[in-house]
Amino acid sequence: MPPDPPDSEQLVLAFLAEAGDEFVSGEAISDKLGLTRAAVWKHVEALRAHGYRVEAVPARGYRLAAVPDRLTALELRPLLDTHDLGQVLHSYEELGSTNDRARELAEEGAAHGEVVIAETQTAGRGRRGRAWISPPHRNLYFSAVLRPELPPSRAAELTLVASLAVCDALRSAGVAAGIKWPNDVLAGGRKIAGILTELAAEPEKVDWVVIGVGVNVNARAEDFPEELRGEATSVAIERGLPAPRALLAAACLGRLEAWLDAHAERGFAPIRDAWRERSVTLGREVLVRTDGRELAGRAEDIDDLGALLVRTPERVERILAGDVQLLRPR
Repeated sequence: MPPDPPDSEQLVLAFLAEAGDEFVSGEAISDKLGLTRAAVWKHVEALRAHGYRVEAVPARGYRLAAVPDRLTALELRPLLDTHDLGQVLHSYEELGSTNDRARELAEEGAAHGEVVIAETQTAGRGRRGRAWISPPHRNLYFSAVLRPELPPSRAAELTLVASLAVCDALRSAGVAAGIKWPNDVLAGGRKIAGILTELAAEPEKVDWVVIGVGVNVNARAEDFPEELRGEATSVAIERGLPAPRALLAAACLGRLEAWLDAHAERGFAPIRDAWRERSVTLGREVLVRTDGRELAGRAEDIDDLGALLVRTPERVERILAGDVQLLRPR
């Protein structure tokens, strides 16, 4: 399926969205967009057919009264303020995995910033091959193709960049989110989002990176398997009311691009500082499962490549990958 192209219908929607609660005359829309009044009316009718509620009042014009809870270019493009991320958007009602589709596109030559988004995944994946529960029309499931100028040894930094972006987007939505090393975002001690990073690289250069993001937005407790209900949460559960998914998707992409730009321009130092501020891991007693062994200690810091430093009774261990369990509060 080709990416959704921008068209006049999207431009009319963007114009109405920008006006907020104000009415906009058909004449103003036609003058601004270079359309006939008949074409404006046709696009308004098409938007209504897509589920948008557009009010029309004689002598006042049109007003966007309500938008459908969908995640296509029609909903997302008017909300994006990015220069690359999401400007080419591949939207699907259903996919096995957005990461798998993004990897295919990357191998086919997809440009930096192309995004795959789906309403549901039949084979969503988390880290270490775990399933990612993906009920339809409730959450966010998207993957971004990146082509960073990085050596493979620094690719892991991008996972921390992505966790920062998602944490910030959730905070902007009113959720008290924090990051558990390396890539889980928690709220109230329960998982609300996760990041899956995959890449292809040559010895000296990363070819492409796919950043997959899953955010529980409007999932209810009953949407999670019973064994996960004490470990998982959502924006709606935390806030007590549902959240507009398109707005949160746009916020995630905007924050991700901003942090990627900071990383490209200034290196890992600002990422490390910001990650420390949002961490719910540092300063905690942790149990780490890595390389077939377990170790317990205090999570002290992350180093200049993003590895977790855990002080055990014997020494400071440098953890490159593994599962971290938080043992007790600060």
